[in-house]
Amino acid sequence: MADRSLRGMRLGGQSLQSEEGVVFSARANYTYHCENCGRDTDMVFAADAEAPETWECKSCGHEATLMVGDKPVEIDRSNEKTPRSHWDMLLERRTRDELEELLEERLQYLRARRGGGKATEKIGA
Repeated sequence: MADRSLRGMRLGGQSLQSEEGVVFSARANYTYHCENCGRDTDMVFAADAEAPETWECKSCGHEATLMVGDKPVEIDRSNEKTPRSHWDMLLERRTRDELEELLEERLQYLRARRGGGKATEKIGA
């Protein structure tokens, strides 16, 4: 059985295919500059692919901007939505007067459940 084993092969370590006759697609190099750490990141994309305007910096993880020549690309951020808070979304559904009225209703309900009186005495005193 020892004479049948494959010796010297690493499983998945090397491909037995050669690159003979393989035609590689055209490539284009793009440079991204990070304003945070000041480093340039070079990326290779297919020549017919559109390069993204931003790329994550390999050094610090912040957003790096595509460089065209010596200048960064102008990034259009007009269609990006600003995050809305829960308060903003609540004000889209109800007016402040409705919210005040609802608050007063709930406070009256809680006071009635606790016994109705005004709690002026201190706890534990």
